[in-house]
Amino acid sequence: MGKILVVDDEPKIRFIVRKMLEKEGHKVAEAKDGAECLEMVKAERPDLILLDVMMPGMDGWDVCRRIKTDEATKTITVAMLTVKSKDEDKVKSFDEALADWHVVKPFTGKTLSRTVQWLLERPFARG
Repeated sequence: MGKILVVDDEPKIRFIVRKMLEKEGHKVAEAKDGAECLEMVKAERPDLILLDVMMPGMDGWDVCRRIKTDEATKTITVAMLTVKSKDEDKVKSFDEALADWHVVKPFTGKTLSRTVQWLLERPFARG
């Protein structure tokens, strides 16, 4: 099982995702915004980050780009977890934010579970 950081400004979303993942045996930490995420990434060293795009202050794309361009954290797998579902949003996640995956809300528990399992089994190596 993996160590997962869930980053979303909505407490209800963090709670639901955390409960789903803990039920499967994952260790889950939460961050409420981009700044808290960046602090926790260095302290917690998660295997996977599930990162919302639309947050106050720094958006998730900026946070992801910072994680993926930092030598100390660039190998951590990051999946955007967002309502942004247009093709240009997905392209921005991959090409500008350097994310490893893009999951669209709303999602089913089964979709989230399978995606997390797949991402943890097949880590991406950028760089």
